[in-house]
Amino acid sequence: MSMYGALWRILPGPVWVRVIILIAIAAGVVYALFTWVFPWVDGIITPRDVTVEQ
Repeated sequence: MSMYGALWRILPGPVWVRVIILIAIAAGVVYALFTWVFPWVDGIITPRDVTVEQ
């Protein structure tokens, strides 16, 4: 039993409604990552100064 199978079974409606709900959930997760998580991690992790010679 996978997490995706369990998620698919608990969503209501026919297949096309489930697909729309999953797309909306994925878009919300991506939006949250770019809005809050990535800026927070950028403040914690300081990249080293790296120079690339050509």
